[in-house]
Amino acid sequence: MLQSLQKGGTDQQLAVIASIADLNADVLLLTGIDYDAGGQTLAALAGALANAGAPYPYRLPLRPNSGLATGFDLNGNGRLGEPRDAMAYGRYAGEGGMAILSRLSIDTAKIRDFSAFLWADLPQSLSPDTDPALRGVQRLSSGGHYEVPISLPDGKSLRLLGFYAGPPSFDGDDDRNGKRNHDEAAFWLDLIAGNLPFAPPAAPFAIIGQASLDPMDGKGRAEALRTLLAHPMLTDPAPRGTSGRSDIGQLSNAALDTALYDGLGGLRVEYILPSRDISVQTAGVAWPPDTDPNAQVLATASRHRPVWVDINLP
Repeated sequence: MLQSLQKGGTDQQLAVIASIADLNADVLLLTGIDYDAGGQTLAALAGALANAGAPYPYRLPLRPNSGLATGFDLNGNGRLGEPRDAMAYGRYAGEGGMAILSRLSIDTAKIRDFSAFLWADLPQSLSPDTDPALRGVQRLSSGGHYEVPISLPDGKSLRLLGFYAGPPSFDGDDDRNGKRNHDEAAFWLDLIAGNLPFAPPAAPFAIIGQASLDPMDGKGRAEALRTLLAHPMLTDPAPRGTSGRSDIGQLSNAALDTALYDGLGGLRVEYILPSRDISVQTAGVAWPPDTDPNAQVLATASRHRPVWVDINLP
């Protein structure tokens, strides 16, 4: 990705840049972006965005668990060190992580990284692992769980609870991925309730990220996600498709879908859930009709579409 950006960018990368510039968000969470410790990839993307008229002076790459070795043969094929033997599927460490781009400063000193939290330590964990040694190393997070404070002009903070869950498929009869996907959403329920060895997030906050699960359609265990969407401390803006970020408030009758999958159709898999003390003004999914000039740009950028929420803070 870094090499191609330095050469001017692929068609997909240029479409991503155009889509982000059109979205014009103050704070943006990206999922599925590779992590590198030096932040060069994210810096190259931010440079291309600045050239497109969308400067993001503050940026934060978030390391995922993908590709990190467990030392165990998790897929049971007699070989170690394969992508499916890692903490989360990954051909190399850092594949498919998260990143934050912001026009407001990020309080990096107060970031909380929950990504090393063990799956077996989650209350009522669905982990199918029985080997004590494996339970002692297997992390819950796939793409990560983070609390990132965004500094506001009044000196207070808006805490982003960012996550990127693994898909509930591509496994065996033990439904390992389905159970893990469920528990990645359940983590936030337990954090808010104070059931974990971490303090609950201080308001205002917003859960934001890719749950890789639709609450109604497709494969997966949606109980925890449904509970999260109906949580009394959270607001689900239920964003629908729009004809573009510039058409704020002009919501269409489109479904809540945020991604289009071959064989499955449209699914809602990305979410922004602000805490109840935040006033949601409007929300949407940048998914214009096929006749809109931006439709092909968004389709080239990704099977996923940008989800946005406009808020007033307390």
